[in-house]
Amino acid sequence: MTELPESLVELARRYGVATEYDDWTGSRVTVAESTLVGVLDALGVAAATEDRRRAALTDHDRDHWSRSLPPVVVSRSGTTSTFWVHVTHGDPVRLWIRLEDGSVRTGLRQLENNRAPYDLDGRLVGEASFELPADLPLGYHELHLQLGISDISAPVIVSPASLEPPPGRTWGLATQLYSVRSQTSWGVGDLTDLTDLAVWSASRHGAGFILVNPLHAAAPSPPMEPSPYLPTSRRFVNPLYLRVEAIPEFAYVTHRGRVRKARENAQARAKRARLIDRDAVWKFKRAALHTVFREDRSAGRTLAYEAYRRREGSSLDDFATWCALAEKYGADWHDWPTDLRHPASPAVTEFAAEHPEDVDFHRWLQWQLDEQLTAAQATSVAAGMALGIMHDLAVGVDPNGADAWALQDVLALGVTAGAPPDEFNQLGQDWSQPPWRPDELANQAYAPFRALVNTLLRHAGGVRIDHIIGLFRLWWIPKGAPPTDGTYVRYDHEAMLGIVALEAHRAGAVVVGEDLGTVEPWVRDYLSERGLFGTSILWFEFDRDGDGGPLPAERWREYCLSSVTTHDLPPTPGYLAGEHVRLRDELGLLTRSAEEELAADRRQQAAWLDELRRVGLLSGDLEETGVDQVVSALYRYLGRTRSRLLSLSLADAVGDLRTQNQPGTTDEYPNWRVPLAGPDGKKMLLEDVFADPRAAALAEVMRTAVRAPM
Repeated sequence: MTELPESLVELARRYGVATEYDDWTGSRVTVAESTLVGVLDALGVAAATEDRRRAALTDHDRDHWSRSLPPVVVSRSGTTSTFWVHVTHGDPVRLWIRLEDGSVRTGLRQLENNRAPYDLDGRLVGEASFELPADLPLGYHELHLQLGISDISAPVIVSPASLEPPPGRTWGLATQLYSVRSQTSWGVGDLTDLTDLAVWSASRHGAGFILVNPLHAAAPSPPMEPSPYLPTSRRFVNPLYLRVEAIPEFAYVTHRGRVRKARENAQARAKRARLIDRDAVWKFKRAALHTVFREDRSAGRTLAYEAYRRREGSSLDDFATWCALAEKYGADWHDWPTDLRHPASPAVTEFAAEHPEDVDFHRWLQWQLDEQLTAAQATSVAAGMALGIMHDLAVGVDPNGADAWALQDVLALGVTAGAPPDEFNQLGQDWSQPPWRPDELANQAYAPFRALVNTLLRHAGGVRIDHIIGLFRLWWIPKGAPPTDGTYVRYDHEAMLGIVALEAHRAGAVVVGEDLGTVEPWVRDYLSERGLFGTSILWFEFDRDGDGGPLPAERWREYCLSSVTTHDLPPTPGYLAGEHVRLRDELGLLTRSAEEELAADRRQQAAWLDELRRVGLLSGDLEETGVDQVVSALYRYLGRTRSRLLSLSLADAVGDLRTQNQPGTTDEYPNWRVPLAGPDGKKMLLEDVFADPRAAALAEVMRTAVRAPM
């Protein structure tokens, strides 16, 4: 391969863009020049020619030396850290820190710095180094630099050195909420259903948390995106999950019979439909919600709404405006009139002023979601849960959606995030989602990311971060290129995970990182050092340093959320029946024959059955003991591990067979639209779950498992 130009390599290094990497086979790969040029272009850096690269390097130097302070200073509690200051060479430096509580700290220690001054348009700029003391309190503070009559400031983030883990062990249900409807919901599981499920699992079976799919917002106009992992916004929530009757103003609706009729129509359609129809449900529910929205609010409720709006600020206004625009012009903002394609446009301000009720309706929906989520978490804890609700943070957002529109200045819109080729996806993956720009995140002191994490943890005892490796590095794919022609871009993981740790500390929440797949070994060590939990899925836990068999329970990680299965596989009864092989064969996703794939799968299952027999949890084979006994033994095996958090799939609990999501497909399989069902394929309501002996038995298995000695 042709050697890369030295100037391109240096420019890529400065912006955290990898020029080479190790692929899944262990081979060193040099990134193509065209890929580097495309990725740098998405970062606002012209790098197609030698002259442009040289100019970009000069601009980078000038930008660095023009800054008196770094854009943000990140530190850990109990540890000193250093930062630089740029002033005219020889000028004195006066620094202080205004802490979050308003008090002031002075006397920052200067360190030796022998870097030569830089000639910035004839002015020599010198660099000094200072130390942040180790005893700064946790929080968001402000560093100040006095230069003559000018006061220059930069944010300081002090995060916990390590999160304190929750005491002991606990278990929780993992559920895809939309699939779990009740007799009183509107054809889709909602926040009242989530609350009831939490109360049942906690009060009857001692569950400590309930892990729910991402509840992020989808576009308000049809067709509503079914995937919870491709939201229009991660900052806000999908109003499809609202329970209309739980809104206080519903009591004052004059024609409540119309609302009840709408609910009955939604329920009737859901009963007839084979799959979940979000568009049909939203049509009925939106009309009912709008009726409640128009009701007068009491003085106290008005004050509460005003307080919510002040807290959420311009981000809420932008989201609500986007929703109103999407209902008028469609959910892809790239197709809107040109003057509406940026939130700062005067035309957007004019639209909001001309459609105040439309915009306010979407603000009001988010307020109702905030209140119902608050109630769900409080009720879960009151029922006995140690943690309560554990929310799920998706990797990214729809490139055509609300966040991509509102945050387009801090997202890289000329590339998409994905994954490089690996053993299971040898063509790589393109997730179609625009990644954060690491440089702009730093320039904005991570404010958008901080707001996202803060919002997610406001109503939670825990958060699962999907593909947490994306806070370290992400695979960027230039527009129009295949996933194989991408490269890694690094993020300041110390800053991003520091913010996660600080927000989790303040919320008293646990953080679980989904760290499956190809992960640099030091990353798991770092997560453990910071007190963040990892993820273990039984089917993926093999002894890679030994004979390749199942990893013995005593060697599983302690600070981990462990489960038998995941939403990208069939529920365990279906997995044991080879449903994942049959489905991939039917969809043409196998790279070898179905017979070979099935044989390999049977060997894997046989190895696990041998392990269950070895530790005395099973006496016979699958045919002799039956599926229910094997599923029970697999979950009891989790209790033999050291893992602090254990998870039971609700689909496993009721004996469901069908997977919720088949990776590698879009419309070929009804991803994220499969209602909860029993082993006979008949749909189950929440009330059926509460009365189901199989679900109760597996829940009791989990109660016993977390009491087992580690």
